[in-house]
Amino acid sequence: MTNETIGTTDRTDEQWRSDVLGTGYQQRTLPLGTDPDGEGEVVATLVRYLPESAAPAAEPTVLYLHGFTDYFFQEHLAEHFAARGHRFYALDLRKCGRSRREGQSAHYVSDLALYDAELNEALRIARAETGNDVLIVAHSTGGLIAALWLDRLEATGGAAAAGVAGVVLNSPWFDLQGPAYYRTVGTPVINAVGRFRAFAQLPGGVSTAYGDSLHHTRRGEWDYNLDWKPLAGEPVRLGWLRAIRQGQARLHQGLAIGVPALILRSRLTKFAREHSPAVDVADAVLDVRQIQRWAGCLGERTTIVPIDGARHDVFLSSEAVRANAFTETDSWLDWLATYRKG
Repeated sequence: MTNETIGTTDRTDEQWRSDVLGTGYQQRTLPLGTDPDGEGEVVATLVRYLPESAAPAAEPTVLYLHGFTDYFFQEHLAEHFAARGHRFYALDLRKCGRSRREGQSAHYVSDLALYDAELNEALRIARAETGNDVLIVAHSTGGLIAALWLDRLEATGGAAAAGVAGVVLNSPWFDLQGPAYYRTVGTPVINAVGRFRAFAQLPGGVSTAYGDSLHHTRRGEWDYNLDWKPLAGEPVRLGWLRAIRQGQARLHQGLAIGVPALILRSRLTKFAREHSPAVDVADAVLDVRQIQRWAGCLGERTTIVPIDGARHDVFLSSEAVRANAFTETDSWLDWLATYRKG
């Protein structure tokens, strides 16, 4: 590290320390106090990317938000945005990835609104350090969390007024996948049991199909921490699933996020118990028809782009496919810049 300052971001700020991703990456712990769900003290972790050769920060700062059984490790995403002139930050939410502490249930919250604490603080820091508005980029469960948070920001002064420029949602989790009865008679059961047996795990088998398609030790190309992102996923706890269903129900009523949105999704869904080549070219986690159905509930100008051959995480697809996803994103960002100028 050097003593130079890039924009208004100082590399030597004592609140930041080296991150596990190595050169150019730093992390900062965000204390959040006592867990309302009774699992001790909770923290979130903000990661920033500061390459030595960073161009002037002419574009909105990116704040990336991961999904369930996930954390930030996508260096190629940070590098792509940095090359465009964006400063890049990523947030590991409480009990996720870098932020999980011993004895805590991975990803567990009883109310998605609890995440507002770390999201608001991450937004504040990113704006203060870079002097720019912020583009939210969120994946899967992070897409649902981000949409609900922006709706609350809009209701309490405006998302744009809070410094949000727009949002890119990568396969957002807008509804519960699976048979229709999961979403009808199943939801009241989830709500009831999730209230009284919050930490009970959802019964069911374990599939590593999606994990196998990603990790370099199996069939994929990506290297990440399997303790933080297990191949078979983290246990689904009923209290957490209750919070998800409540959040999805709120979205289905219609939100007002206050800023334009780009939604990227695969063109196909392929659920599977075991890996096959079909898993590598489809969403193996969510039903893309549900993403399409509920995309209009964001309440602002929304662009939906299906990406042929994309995985659930569109930016972890094969090289040619993710290149297409980046091209579509860049095109939309060019439009967004013109749109914001009025």
